[in-house]
Amino acid sequence: MKSEQENLAKRETWQSKWGFILACIGSAVGMGNAWLFPYRLATYGGAFLLMYLIFTFFIGVTGVIGEMNLGRAARSGPIGAFGAACAARRANCAWVGKALGIIPLLGVLALAIGYSIIVGWILKYTITSLSGSLLTINSVTGFQMAFGQMAAPFGNNLYLLLGLLLTFFIMSQGIGAGIEKANKLMIPLFYVMFIGLALYVAQREGAQAGYQWMFTIDWAELRRPMLHVYALGQAFFTLSLAGSGTVIYGSYLSDDTDTLDAAWKIALFSTLAAILAALVIIPAMATTGAKLSTSGPGLLFISMPYLFAGMPAGRLIMIIFFLAVLFAGLTSLVNLFEAPMALLQDHFGLSRKTSVLIIGALGTLVALCIQGVVAAWMDFISIYLVPLGAALAGIMFAWVWGRQKVQQEVSKGRPSAIGSWYYPLYKYVFCIITMLVFACGIIFQGIG
Repeated sequence: MKSEQENLAKRETWQSKWGFILACIGSAVGMGNAWLFPYRLATYGGAFLLMYLIFTFFIGVTGVIGEMNLGRAARSGPIGAFGAACAARRANCAWVGKALGIIPLLGVLALAIGYSIIVGWILKYTITSLSGSLLTINSVTGFQMAFGQMAAPFGNNLYLLLGLLLTFFIMSQGIGAGIEKANKLMIPLFYVMFIGLALYVAQREGAQAGYQWMFTIDWAELRRPMLHVYALGQAFFTLSLAGSGTVIYGSYLSDDTDTLDAAWKIALFSTLAAILAALVIIPAMATTGAKLSTSGPGLLFISMPYLFAGMPAGRLIMIIFFLAVLFAGLTSLVNLFEAPMALLQDHFGLSRKTSVLIIGALGTLVALCIQGVVAAWMDFISIYLVPLGAALAGIMFAWVWGRQKVQQEVSKGRPSAIGSWYYPLYKYVFCIITMLVFACGIIFQGIG
């Protein structure tokens, strides 16, 4: 078996800067944009949007940059990166970091397995929109029953398997030919389709009320503590920080990439995706006088299909909507599975295709078995493992590897060295944010 150093030396890299940025945008654009952000914005109005933008800025310029550079510095995922950080502090302590790196790795694998079930749901709605069979349901109760049957144990086996097959096919083709090409196709199409949907909804009578609510700031709302808690959670989870996915994507970066430049683009386009989803969903609800009374799967698979079914060209609208959401889901799912797959490549010397096959078999088996309990599964991961993984990544890079390494890595690819402002902002602000997300998630049983 080849050594870890030999395996890491032969790792793939991104073929272009925009390929990397689009892949990171793809990892960030997911269900939180489509089914949670519009609900929070509909609940709190423009005040929520304001706080979300503020939190996104601080998390983007700290955590996103930090995780990218942690991966690039070690040329490895969380296990290798945490091990390298501990070894830099004390030569015989690499094993401590590697042991801690298992936490975010398990977290992202579990998250990927749960997320694959949701992608299977989206794939089914996309295909049944195309066939027209989804339009045969003509009541909220009907959509509730259809969703309940789909979300039951072993209730969506075929589409779950198809979604996983597509995901693992993309991954098996490699970084450049698979993941990069897929994101270059799906992410632009996602934005084009949602812009088209937003323009269509804008022509509907009554949509103006939705825009007014979205972009009007009621300053009294800022006195509500939960607005800030949910805005923090939305920003944190939207940027896909878990100490794993962004770390592994960063590990494929060349040293001439300016990660500060990449991070603000990722934060910007992730925010635009969330706002576009809201520009479709909130005004669409306003055209009927309805209010968003639910978030999560109920919004995406019950409320929105029923609403679209009653619109002119409803079938076309549903096809575009679910196809766009499917693209967002697939690009996120590829990112989530990449870190555990890369572990087998980097540390065990397996080929990419063999590694994908092993992770694919494990992920498929578990996903099939947890279909009826996916909500509880995802709640546990998002409350405990995701923020803990992000916190560990921040601590390893900023506190263990230290100022000199952080400044050195973040300065790579830039026309001039990063300013002295970055390190304390990352070391204190980001690490405190992750601890707040962790604590608030436990107290309120989920904030994102």
